[in-house]
Amino acid sequence: MNKNVTRFKRMFNFLCYINICMHKCIYLCYIKVSTLLLYSTVNMLAMKDISKLDHTQCMGMILPVRDALDVLNGKWKLPILISLTLGNKRFGEIAREIPKITDRMLSKELRELETHGLIKRTVHDTIPVVIEYSVTEYGHSLDSVIVELRKWGVQHRQRVIENYSNAK
Repeated sequence: MNKNVTRFKRMFNFLCYINICMHKCIYLCYIKVSTLLLYSTVNMLAMKDISKLDHTQCMGMILPVRDALDVLNGKWKLPILISLTLGNKRFGEIAREIPKITDRMLSKELRELETHGLIKRTVHDTIPVVIEYSVTEYGHSLDSVIVELRKWGVQHRQRVIENYSNAK
């Protein structure tokens, strides 16, 4: 079975377990599943009176997350943003900081991030031409999301390690 299908099924099973309004939003299974969706679903559970959500409120919580996932989809956009958050960089510097990304993929992802207004491409009029990428102010609005994802990732990694060591 395809790795992505298996991962999707596991993630979907987890969402079915924690998503209280699932019975009213049955077509949730068609939504892209990623860490951001998981994170937002867990945050939904922390809200008061979550069990009283109707379909409209449930969709009102899911649609903005889906919009964010459409912009940040893929495995390279967040690492690229994190790399650029640490300072302006040229193409080769970004490629060296992110292992296993091809130049073609990096170029594609940089174009998409620029289209969405998350990064800025600056061409310096020098010989040879120097092109630098930087995070825009709008791109910096994702800083808190990235910090929270990192915290969750650290906790998750510790949990997996603990579960693995307890299983032995």
